[in-house]
Amino acid sequence: MRHFLTLRDFTPDELREMIDLAIKIKAQTKAGEFVPYLKNQTLAMIFEKSSTRTRVSFETGIYQLGGTGLFLSSRDIQLGRGEPMKDTARVISRMVDMVMIRTFEQSKLEEFARYSRVPVINGLTDSYHPVQLMTDYLTMLEFGKSDPVVAYVGDGNNMAHSWLYLAAIMGFELRLATPKGYECDPAIVLEAERLAEKYGGKLILGYDPVGAVQDADVVTTDTWVSMGQEEEKEKRIKDFAGFMVDKKLMSHAKPDAIFLHCLPAYRGYEVSEEVFEAHAEEIFTEAENRLHAQKGIMVWLDEHRSDGHMKSEE
Repeated sequence: MRHFLTLRDFTPDELREMIDLAIKIKAQTKAGEFVPYLKNQTLAMIFEKSSTRTRVSFETGIYQLGGTGLFLSSRDIQLGRGEPMKDTARVISRMVDMVMIRTFEQSKLEEFARYSRVPVINGLTDSYHPVQLMTDYLTMLEFGKSDPVVAYVGDGNNMAHSWLYLAAIMGFELRLATPKGYECDPAIVLEAERLAEKYGGKLILGYDPVGAVQDADVVTTDTWVSMGQEEEKEKRIKDFAGFMVDKKLMSHAKPDAIFLHCLPAYRGYEVSEEVFEAHAEEIFTEAENRLHAQKGIMVWLDEHRSDGHMKSEE
Protein backbone atom coordinates (compact mmCIF):
# COMPACT_ATOMS: atom_id res chain seq x y z
CA MET A 1 0.00 0.00 0.00
CA ARG A 2 1.44 3.39 -1.00
CA HIS A 3 0.81 6.15 1.49
CA PHE A 4 1.81 9.83 1.26
CA LEU A 5 3.45 10.41 4.64
CA THR A 6 6.73 12.15 3.73
CA LEU A 7 8.41 13.11 0.48
CA ARG A 8 11.35 10.81 1.25
CA ASP A 9 9.12 7.82 0.45
CA PHE A 10 9.14 8.67 -3.27
CA THR A 11 11.58 8.84 -6.16
CA PRO A 12 11.96 11.96 -8.32
CA ASP A 13 10.03 10.23 -11.11
CA GLU A 14 7.13 9.40 -8.79
CA LEU A 15 6.89 12.98 -7.51
CA ARG A 16 6.98 14.24 -11.10
CA GLU A 17 4.17 11.85 -12.00
CA MET A 18 2.03 13.39 -9.25
CA ILE A 19 2.89 16.91 -10.41
CA ASP A 20 2.12 16.00 -14.02
CA LEU A 21 -1.27 14.69 -12.91
CA ALA A 22 -1.86 17.91 -10.98
CA ILE A 23 -1.00 20.01 -14.04
CA LYS A 24 -3.28 17.91 -16.23
CA ILE A 25 -6.19 17.98 -13.78
CA LYS A 26 -5.78 21.71 -13.13
CA ALA A 27 -5.99 22.39 -16.88
CA GLN A 28 -9.12 20.23 -17.10
CA THR A 29 -10.65 22.05 -14.13
CA LYS A 30 -9.92 25.47 -15.63
CA ALA A 31 -11.59 24.29 -18.84
CA GLY A 32 -14.70 23.26 -16.89
CA GLU A 33 -14.00 19.58 -17.43
CA PHE A 34 -14.41 17.56 -14.25
CA VAL A 35 -13.17 14.03 -14.91
CA PRO A 36 -14.44 11.59 -12.24
CA TYR A 37 -11.07 9.97 -11.55
CA LEU A 38 -12.29 8.97 -8.07
CA LYS A 39 -15.95 8.35 -8.87
CA ASN A 40 -18.04 7.33 -5.85
CA GLN A 41 -14.98 7.22 -3.58
CA THR A 42 -14.98 8.61 -0.05
CA LEU A 43 -12.13 10.55 1.53
CA ALA A 44 -12.12 10.63 5.35
CA MET A 45 -10.48 13.84 6.59
CA ILE A 46 -9.32 13.57 10.21
CA PHE A 47 -8.43 16.89 11.82
CA GLU A 48 -6.70 17.04 15.18
CA LYS A 49 -5.35 20.43 14.03
CA SER A 50 -7.79 22.86 12.44
CA SER A 51 -7.10 24.42 9.03
CA THR A 52 -8.68 26.63 6.38
CA ARG A 53 -6.74 25.60 3.27
CA THR A 54 -6.38 21.91 4.12
CA ARG A 55 -10.09 21.34 4.68
CA VAL A 56 -11.33 23.40 1.75
CA SER A 57 -8.78 22.03 -0.72
CA PHE A 58 -9.25 18.35 0.16
CA GLU A 59 -13.05 18.55 0.43
CA THR A 60 -13.37 20.46 -2.83
CA GLY A 61 -10.75 18.27 -4.49
CA ILE A 62 -12.43 14.93 -3.78
CA TYR A 63 -15.78 16.40 -4.84
CA GLN A 64 -14.35 17.61 -8.16
CA LEU A 65 -12.85 14.14 -8.69
CA GLY A 66 -16.29 12.55 -8.37
CA GLY A 67 -16.14 11.51 -4.72
CA THR A 68 -17.22 12.67 -1.28
CA GLY A 69 -15.28 14.08 1.67
CA LEU A 70 -16.07 13.40 5.33
CA PHE A 71 -14.82 16.00 7.81
CA LEU A 72 -13.94 14.30 11.11
CA SER A 73 -12.56 16.39 13.97
CA SER A 74 -11.13 14.65 17.03
CA ARG A 75 -14.28 15.79 18.84
CA ASP A 76 -16.45 13.90 16.35
CA ILE A 77 -14.78 10.50 16.53
CA GLN A 78 -13.58 8.17 19.26
CA LEU A 79 -9.98 9.41 19.06
CA GLY A 80 -11.15 12.30 21.21
CA ARG A 81 -12.22 9.82 23.88
CA GLY A 82 -9.01 7.85 23.89
CA GLU A 83 -9.56 5.14 21.28
CA PRO A 84 -6.17 3.87 20.06
CA MET A 85 -5.10 5.23 16.69
CA LYS A 86 -4.67 1.69 15.33
CA ASP A 87 -8.29 0.82 16.19
CA THR A 88 -9.58 3.98 14.56
CA ALA A 89 -7.53 3.10 11.48
CA ARG A 90 -8.91 -0.43 11.29
CA VAL A 91 -12.48 0.83 11.57
CA ILE A 92 -12.39 3.84 9.24
CA SER A 93 -10.30 2.18 6.52
CA ARG A 94 -12.93 -0.54 6.13
CA MET A 95 -15.53 2.11 5.28
CA VAL A 96 -13.74 4.66 3.10
CA ASP A 97 -11.37 4.67 0.12
CA MET A 98 -8.70 7.09 1.31
CA VAL A 99 -7.79 8.98 4.50
CA MET A 100 -6.18 12.38 5.06
CA ILE A 101 -4.91 13.15 8.56
CA ARG A 102 -3.79 16.51 9.97
CA THR A 103 -2.33 15.89 13.42
CA PHE A 104 0.54 16.64 15.77
CA GLU A 105 2.97 13.70 16.11
CA GLN A 106 4.30 12.02 12.96
CA SER A 107 4.25 8.75 14.90
CA LYS A 108 0.44 8.89 15.18
CA LEU A 109 0.11 9.30 11.43
CA GLU A 110 2.50 6.41 10.81
CA GLU A 111 0.63 4.18 13.24
CA PHE A 112 -2.65 4.92 11.46
CA ALA A 113 -1.06 4.11 8.09
CA ARG A 114 0.39 0.86 9.44
CA TYR A 115 -3.09 -0.43 10.28
CA SER A 116 -4.99 1.17 7.39
CA ARG A 117 -6.38 -0.82 4.47
CA VAL A 118 -6.45 2.28 2.26
CA PRO A 119 -3.98 5.03 1.29
CA VAL A 120 -3.23 7.63 3.98
CA ILE A 121 -2.15 11.22 3.23
CA ASN A 122 -0.24 13.49 5.59
CA GLY A 123 -2.20 16.75 5.72
CA LEU A 124 0.39 18.11 8.19
CA THR A 125 2.26 16.93 11.26
CA ASP A 126 4.71 18.67 13.55
CA SER A 127 7.53 17.08 11.54
CA TYR A 128 6.42 17.41 7.90
CA HIS A 129 4.02 19.20 5.54
CA PRO A 130 4.54 17.29 2.27
CA VAL A 131 1.31 18.28 0.48
CA GLN A 132 2.34 21.94 0.86
CA LEU A 133 5.73 21.26 -0.71
CA MET A 134 4.12 19.52 -3.69
CA THR A 135 2.01 22.65 -4.00
CA ASP A 136 5.06 24.89 -3.84
CA TYR A 137 6.87 22.82 -6.46
CA LEU A 138 3.87 23.06 -8.79
CA THR A 139 3.76 26.83 -8.21
CA MET A 140 7.48 27.24 -8.91
CA LEU A 141 7.07 25.41 -12.21
CA GLU A 142 4.14 27.63 -13.18
CA PHE A 143 6.27 30.73 -12.53
CA GLY A 144 9.16 29.41 -14.62
CA LYS A 145 11.40 28.25 -11.77
CA SER A 146 12.11 24.69 -12.89
CA ASP A 147 15.70 24.51 -11.61
CA PRO A 148 15.68 27.10 -8.85
CA VAL A 149 17.92 28.30 -6.09
CA VAL A 150 15.51 28.46 -3.14
CA ALA A 151 16.10 30.44 0.04
CA TYR A 152 14.10 29.46 3.13
CA VAL A 153 14.35 32.01 5.95
CA GLY A 154 12.81 31.26 9.33
CA ASP A 155 12.01 28.43 11.72
CA GLY A 156 13.51 24.96 11.30
CA ASN A 157 10.03 23.45 11.46
CA ASN A 158 7.88 21.03 9.44
CA MET A 159 8.04 23.31 6.40
CA ALA A 160 11.83 23.54 6.56
CA HIS A 161 12.09 19.75 6.93
CA SER A 162 9.89 19.24 3.88
CA TRP A 163 11.87 21.79 1.84
CA LEU A 164 15.01 19.81 2.66
CA TYR A 165 13.47 16.63 1.29
CA LEU A 166 12.03 18.30 -1.82
CA ALA A 167 15.33 19.95 -2.76
CA ALA A 168 17.29 16.78 -2.06
CA ILE A 169 15.03 14.55 -4.15
CA MET A 170 14.27 16.93 -7.01
CA GLY A 171 17.90 18.01 -7.31
CA PHE A 172 17.85 21.77 -6.78
CA GLU A 173 19.72 24.08 -4.41
CA LEU A 174 18.19 25.00 -1.07
CA ARG A 175 19.74 27.55 1.28
CA LEU A 176 18.12 27.38 4.68
CA ALA A 177 18.73 30.11 7.28
CA THR A 178 17.38 29.82 10.83
CA PRO A 179 18.15 31.65 14.08
CA LYS A 180 20.44 29.79 16.43
CA GLY A 181 18.40 27.48 18.61
CA TYR A 182 15.76 26.98 15.90
CA GLU A 183 17.67 24.63 13.59
CA CYS A 184 16.10 21.68 11.79
CA ASP A 185 15.97 18.25 13.39
CA PRO A 186 19.51 16.80 12.97
CA ALA A 187 18.17 13.34 12.08
CA ILE A 188 16.02 14.81 9.29
CA VAL A 189 18.98 16.85 8.04
CA LEU A 190 21.12 13.72 7.85
CA GLU A 191 18.43 11.86 5.92
CA ALA A 192 18.00 14.82 3.55
CA GLU A 193 21.76 14.95 2.96
CA ARG A 194 21.75 11.24 2.13
CA LEU A 195 18.95 11.83 -0.39
CA ALA A 196 20.74 14.86 -1.83
CA GLU A 197 23.85 12.76 -2.42
CA LYS A 198 21.71 10.17 -4.20
CA TYR A 199 19.63 12.52 -6.34
CA GLY A 200 21.84 15.58 -6.81
CA GLY A 201 20.28 18.18 -4.54
CA LYS A 202 22.42 20.84 -2.84
CA LEU A 203 21.62 21.74 0.77
CA ILE A 204 23.22 24.70 2.53
CA LEU A 205 22.22 25.31 6.15
CA GLY A 206 23.26 28.36 8.15
CA TYR A 207 22.20 31.37 10.18
CA ASP A 208 22.57 34.25 7.70
CA PRO A 209 19.35 35.36 5.94
CA VAL A 210 21.18 37.70 3.55
CA GLY A 211 23.60 34.99 2.47
CA ALA A 212 20.74 32.58 1.92
CA VAL A 213 18.73 35.01 -0.20
CA GLN A 214 21.65 36.26 -2.33
CA ASP A 215 20.73 35.71 -6.03
CA ALA A 216 17.94 33.27 -5.11
CA ASP A 217 15.17 32.52 -7.60
CA VAL A 218 12.63 31.73 -4.87
CA VAL A 219 12.38 33.12 -1.35
CA THR A 220 10.07 31.49 1.16
CA THR A 221 9.27 31.53 4.86
CA ASP A 222 6.71 30.35 7.39
CA THR A 223 5.14 31.67 10.55
CA TRP A 224 7.47 31.94 13.52
CA VAL A 225 4.74 30.84 15.92
CA SER A 226 3.09 27.61 14.77
CA MET A 227 -0.07 26.10 16.20
CA GLY A 228 0.63 24.96 19.76
CA GLN A 229 3.52 27.42 20.28
CA GLU A 230 1.44 30.46 21.24
CA GLU A 231 2.95 30.64 24.75
CA GLU A 232 6.39 31.11 23.14
CA LYS A 233 5.29 34.05 20.98
CA GLU A 234 7.13 36.90 22.70
CA LYS A 235 10.37 34.95 23.02
CA ARG A 236 10.22 33.84 19.40
CA ILE A 237 9.63 37.36 18.14
CA LYS A 238 12.83 38.48 19.89
CA ASP A 239 14.83 35.45 18.76
CA PHE A 240 13.78 35.91 15.12
CA ALA A 241 14.86 39.55 14.91
CA GLY A 242 16.48 40.10 11.51
CA PHE A 243 14.67 37.20 9.88
CA MET A 244 11.68 39.11 8.47
CA VAL A 245 11.48 38.91 4.69
CA ASP A 246 11.18 42.61 3.91
CA LYS A 247 12.06 44.74 0.90
CA LYS A 248 15.69 45.07 1.99
CA LEU A 249 16.14 41.30 2.32
CA MET A 250 14.29 40.58 -0.96
CA SER A 251 16.59 43.06 -2.74
CA HIS A 252 19.39 40.50 -2.43
CA ALA A 253 17.44 37.94 -4.48
CA LYS A 254 17.30 37.97 -8.26
CA PRO A 255 15.18 40.79 -9.72
CA ASP A 256 12.59 38.29 -10.98
CA ALA A 257 12.57 36.20 -7.79
CA ILE A 258 9.22 34.99 -6.52
CA PHE A 259 8.11 34.84 -2.89
CA LEU A 260 6.09 31.95 -1.47
CA HIS A 261 4.26 31.59 1.85
CA CYS A 262 2.09 28.64 2.88
CA LEU A 263 -0.25 30.93 4.90
CA PRO A 264 -1.55 32.15 7.21
CA ALA A 265 0.94 35.04 7.04
CA TYR A 266 1.59 37.38 9.93
CA ARG A 267 2.65 40.68 8.41
CA GLY A 268 5.26 42.51 10.39
CA TYR A 269 6.71 39.28 11.73
CA GLU A 270 8.02 36.76 9.17
CA VAL A 271 7.10 38.94 6.16
CA SER A 272 6.48 42.63 5.64
CA GLU A 273 3.21 43.97 4.29
CA GLU A 274 5.10 45.47 1.35
CA VAL A 275 6.70 42.18 0.27
CA PHE A 276 3.51 40.22 0.82
CA GLU A 277 1.40 42.51 -1.37
CA ALA A 278 4.10 42.81 -4.03
CA HIS A 279 4.04 39.02 -4.37
CA ALA A 280 0.35 38.40 -3.72
CA GLU A 281 -0.20 36.78 -7.13
CA GLU A 282 2.42 34.13 -6.39
CA ILE A 283 1.18 33.56 -2.84
CA PHE A 284 -2.48 33.13 -3.75
CA THR A 285 -1.70 31.02 -6.82
CA GLU A 286 0.23 28.85 -4.36
CA ALA A 287 -2.81 28.75 -2.06
CA GLU A 288 -5.09 27.71 -4.94
CA ASN A 289 -2.60 25.07 -6.00
CA ARG A 290 -3.19 23.15 -2.78
CA LEU A 291 -6.41 22.05 -4.48
CA HIS A 292 -4.73 20.91 -7.68
CA ALA A 293 -1.58 19.37 -6.20
CA GLN A 294 -3.61 17.30 -3.77
CA LYS A 295 -5.88 16.07 -6.54
CA GLY A 296 -2.75 14.86 -8.33
CA ILE A 297 -1.59 13.07 -5.18
CA MET A 298 -4.97 11.41 -4.58
CA VAL A 299 -5.30 10.19 -8.16
CA TRP A 300 -1.71 8.88 -8.16
CA LEU A 301 -2.28 6.97 -4.91
CA ASP A 302 -5.48 5.49 -6.34
CA GLU A 303 -3.61 4.36 -9.46
CA HIS A 304 -0.97 2.65 -7.31
CA ARG A 305 -3.16 0.89 -4.78
CA SER A 306 -2.51 -2.73 -3.93
CA ASP A 307 -5.71 -3.60 -2.06
CA GLY A 308 -7.71 -4.89 -5.00
CA HIS A 309 -9.70 -1.65 -5.14
CA MET A 310 -10.79 -0.57 -8.61
CA LYS A 311 -8.22 1.79 -10.11
CA SER A 312 -9.23 5.30 -11.11
CA GLU A 313 -10.65 5.83 -14.58
CA GLU A 314 -8.32 6.86 -17.37
